[in-house]
Amino acid sequence: MEFLVASAIGVMTAGGLYLVLRLRTFPVILGISLLTYAVNVFLFASGRLTVGAPPVLVDGVETYTDPLPQALVLTAIVISFGMTAVVVMIALGSFLGADDDHVDDQPEEEDEGDAQAEGQQ
Repeated sequence: MEFLVASAIGVMTAGGLYLVLRLRTFPVILGISLLTYAVNVFLFASGRLTVGAPPVLVDGVETYTDPLPQALVLTAIVISFGMTAVVVMIALGSFLGADDDHVDDQPEEEDEGDAQAEGQQ
């Protein structure tokens, strides 16, 4: 089971890094979301992977899961969902304002005549 979870974390991380390195806005957002999911699964797996064990220590129970990583992952899911919504709205506003969603846009250079005319005024 540990190998399956570790493989899933590796695949999500690789896919997230691939999408983050794209030159468009929305694949970058999806890549960041995929990386946050990979981190959430990693944090969840850090609390021991046991099936059918209670999340708190009870008398007579020898194996239990740690509730702290579960609480951290729940908090991280809520925060990442909110931040993803904010970033999507910013990217959507940028796309609608410029009709382009390239990440590597260069600022437009002024013509030499325009720059000289501004310098003389």
